[in-house]
Amino acid sequence: MTSTKKNQIIFAPTENTILRAADIIKNGGLVAFPTETVYGLGANALSDAAVRKIFKAKGRPADNPLILHVASIKEASSYAAMNHVAEKLIEHFWPGPLTIVLYSLDSVPLSARGGLDTVALRSPMNHIALNLIKKSGTPIAAPSANISGRPSPTTAEAVWDDLGDGVDMIIDGGRTDIGVESTVVDATCENISILRPGGVTREMLKTVAVLAGGESAMTRRSPGTRHRHYAPSVEVRMWEREGPEIFQNTGGWCYVGMRTPPEGFIKKITFDTPENYARGLFSALRELESCGASVIIAEIPDNAGLGEAIRNRLSHAAGKI
Repeated sequence: MTSTKKNQIIFAPTENTILRAADIIKNGGLVAFPTETVYGLGANALSDAAVRKIFKAKGRPADNPLILHVASIKEASSYAAMNHVAEKLIEHFWPGPLTIVLYSLDSVPLSARGGLDTVALRSPMNHIALNLIKKSGTPIAAPSANISGRPSPTTAEAVWDDLGDGVDMIIDGGRTDIGVESTVVDATCENISILRPGGVTREMLKTVAVLAGGESAMTRRSPGTRHRHYAPSVEVRMWEREGPEIFQNTGGWCYVGMRTPPEGFIKKITFDTPENYARGLFSALRELESCGASVIIAEIPDNAGLGEAIRNRLSHAAGKI
């Protein structure tokens, strides 16, 4: 892949670019675009053939459902059996980093649903993404725009590094704001279940809805729950409050987290807040995998706010799912 080819695929988010991207979506192609969470790999959600291109480009398991990105609750009602719980969540958190799982209508292909009777929907809080959805005139199915299992991309360059010219267009909207994917909740019942923590925190959800107790048995309704995800090409080990021995016998290590690690690291990347940790986590993992170390040691933050989402992503990256 040459830089010339790269320049033919990555474009600034001008109005002309959005119109061209919408034409690609309408004609069954693939467009990578920014959201407030990570970059998504988008296709026409109502076209089985287009949806299958997403799975092929990513190497994604066919039983891993996709998220349908829509521009409004009215649009969402055309694809899912809406209820008052979902409507309340939408009122408070859309557009935003909240994906809502509901029973699907027949208008959504089984391939986009991972073969399930439910569908995952969200409306992104990003003007580029919303403009693309509106101009395309269709919901856009979009998982993260990376090779399946890799750290999610938070820049257009990261999309190119993974997918190259396997995508028809990449819209460069700069670095994403939140850095971890959306929260996914199951709203098919009166009490909602968090299937995947993300940009809308547990604490925020509790102000609007009643959360079911314990872990949901229906995590398969959400992407990013059963297969290994978010993993760089080198081993990831998680560091909490104790256990300095984790830094020993590694053959060289890099570090990402909020606290200062012991001496001996090849490279470290630190953040001053959980919000910044979340924003920079995936790009840090991508940067550190090439630092020459055999292990990346990642600090586990407190299990509150965005810390819950960071812990979830690190658990998957370390293969502890």
